[in-house]
Amino acid sequence: MFDKKTVSIEWGGKTLTLETGQIARQADGAVLATYGETVVLCAVTAAKSVREGQDFFPLTVHYQEKFSSAGRIPGGFFKREGRATEKETLTSRLIDRPVRPLFPEGFYNEINVICQVLSYDGETEPDIVAMVAASAALTISGLPFMGPIGAARVGYDGSDYILNPSLGDALGEDGHLDLVVAATQDAVMMVESEAKELDEETMLGAVMFAHEESRKVIGAIIELAEQAAKDPWEVDTSDDTSAIKEKLRGIVGDDIAAAYKLTDKSARSDALNSARAKAKEAFADEEGQTQMVANKAVKKLEAEIVRGAILKDGQRIDGRKLDQVRPIEAMVGLLPRTHGSALFTRGETQAICTTTLGTKDAEQMIDGLEGLSYNHFMLHYNFPPYSVGEVGRFGFTSRRETGHGKLAWRALHPVLPAHEDFPYTIRILSDITESNGSSSMATVCGGCLSMMDAGVPIERPVSGIAMGLILEGEDFAVLSDILGDEDHLGDMDFKVAGSEKGITSLQMDIKVAGITQEIMKTALAQASEGRAHILGEMQKALGSARGEVSKHAPRIETMQIDKSKIRDVIGTGGKVIREIVAETGAKVDIDDEGVIKISSSNGDEIAAAKAWIEGIVEEAEVGKIYTGKVVNIVDFGAFVNFMGGKDGLVHVSEMKNERVEKPTDVVSEGQEVKVKVLEIDQRGKVRLSMRVVDQETGEELEDTRPPRESKPRGDRGGDRGGRGGDRRGGGGRGPRGGGGRDRGGDRDGSNKGGDDNGGGEAHVPDFLKD
Repeated sequence: MFDKKTVSIEWGGKTLTLETGQIARQADGAVLATYGETVVLCAVTAAKSVREGQDFFPLTVHYQEKFSSAGRIPGGFFKREGRATEKETLTSRLIDRPVRPLFPEGFYNEINVICQVLSYDGETEPDIVAMVAASAALTISGLPFMGPIGAARVGYDGSDYILNPSLGDALGEDGHLDLVVAATQDAVMMVESEAKELDEETMLGAVMFAHEESRKVIGAIIELAEQAAKDPWEVDTSDDTSAIKEKLRGIVGDDIAAAYKLTDKSARSDALNSARAKAKEAFADEEGQTQMVANKAVKKLEAEIVRGAILKDGQRIDGRKLDQVRPIEAMVGLLPRTHGSALFTRGETQAICTTTLGTKDAEQMIDGLEGLSYNHFMLHYNFPPYSVGEVGRFGFTSRRETGHGKLAWRALHPVLPAHEDFPYTIRILSDITESNGSSSMATVCGGCLSMMDAGVPIERPVSGIAMGLILEGEDFAVLSDILGDEDHLGDMDFKVAGSEKGITSLQMDIKVAGITQEIMKTALAQASEGRAHILGEMQKALGSARGEVSKHAPRIETMQIDKSKIRDVIGTGGKVIREIVAETGAKVDIDDEGVIKISSSNGDEIAAAKAWIEGIVEEAEVGKIYTGKVVNIVDFGAFVNFMGGKDGLVHVSEMKNERVEKPTDVVSEGQEVKVKVLEIDQRGKVRLSMRVVDQETGEELEDTRPPRESKPRGDRGGDRGGRGGDRRGGGGRGPRGGGGRDRGGDRDGSNKGGDDNGGGEAHVPDFLKD
């Protein structure tokens, strides 16, 4: 019934299988990719016609993770997959970026690429599988896709590259790199990475290793296409603009060349708009199709003029040399009430970055295929329309904003202090206030400065730079710190961030069919020089992290207790820990390992909570003096709470050296007293004394009371309040003796006698019983 075609290869120690012909047969191309026990279905559909007047390529990639793939039910009220998560958005971009340049210019049919994770084995990352599935589905669809591409993830353990590690292994304790590469058979198309300060040679080696492994996947896709590819579409993409372009060159060529010599972005934009209006006017009487072709020809003419000036004369739009960075101005402490703030300006690109320090309850909860996880470092990037002088939608987080924020996150994450050493939740907010090229790298620089201003003890400062490329045949020029127009008219956006020690993040997108190892090597070397220059400018504002956190940030103190004491600190139903929080005002968090984080903006509150907890977990010592509070008064003495969570009895005979008629004559409930631990029995019951401690100073006093004479057990009834030596217990004399009744001492040894007249009843705690 099904004409299923299957191709399998051994790749990275697992079997990669590509299948088509059984599932989603009405799509233009559908491939089920299985790697390990992770399965991704990718279906590609394309519109058969183009809307009239359309002059752009509407490609949309959707990546979706089904919770059922990991045997989980989604959280939330609706219990179903909702809007795209950050990971889904980033993976969608990861697939889109290398695929988009491989469609021919002039192809404007709308395309949907939908990748769905159907099975997840917990160790094989589905993003690489989805990229492979998307490439295969596009290749067999018949669409004019100039692929296929392969993809691979690379880790590094300090000596060897590792193919397709899990995310936990890639950047775990022994991992130094998480790098994703997409490539054609001949050249690299896209790079995305986070690294623990690796040098340029190691990073380049990782990219080349990934490219070589990607070729194996490309071979498998080609083998599948030979069996199952549909007939290629007949697509007319031949918009011959050469004649119109030459006509436009005579009309506006000089105007465009003059405009691109203006260094101010606003002035340049106005001059270019005037030239474009002039060109439009020249074709105002032509038919609609010709006008659309003329508009495209103007853009090509602009690119030709700019690219030619750079390649032939080394002349950039703003007059800089190829490796020259724009003027930089950096400052910290811009905003008085934030925990840390910085203003970073490079040319006409500017970012206000703030750092906020929070406690554990501010961590981001992430519900993904792996289960619930918590993120204590967040970076959010905002690109309002006013930053480029435009009117547009505001308040909606675009895919681009999510991607740029994650790039900056990857750049700064490797230099953060260990969470055990700096137990704060950290949030960086970057608001782009001006933009003319590489606002994501401005976010890296400004975000780093704002963290240092907040007192986050990062290992080393990090800077970032965006590199561009002009490529014509064998000739190429690499540009440092590209402008927005150089990005738009160039062939590559190559972003590198890192410290003086090495690279922390590398991202590359290209608009041509790939770049060579030589170009990448040149770009990395030139970027290293640019990063060093930017770091020097940043250090003029702040050379290292401040010695302590902002006075407006909460203080957090960490303490470790024995796991067996966790229950005591929490209490039944959380009663004890709630009481600590209510009484001291500090926040208290405790994990399953016995790590307690106490936070407050008031140091006294932290000290009070810490002392309380120490009292709960600390063992009382015989002979040691403590400060406590009277919590209950009974006929025979008073119970005192000390060390935060322990109670002991001060017998009436231990309140003063002289005779005490009633405990209430000496103490009252809630009174603070100084006590000495006399005895701790086998059951943990504590006997305390007040009489041997100076209640003013807390110093121990000499015990002047003569020791009691030891008596046979049967004669102790009278002296100890009628506890009775035999079964009937004889009565004793004195105000608390067991009155001469038969009930003076029962079998259980409790004192049920009364006073001299034989009345009253008192309860003696178990630990005072012989």
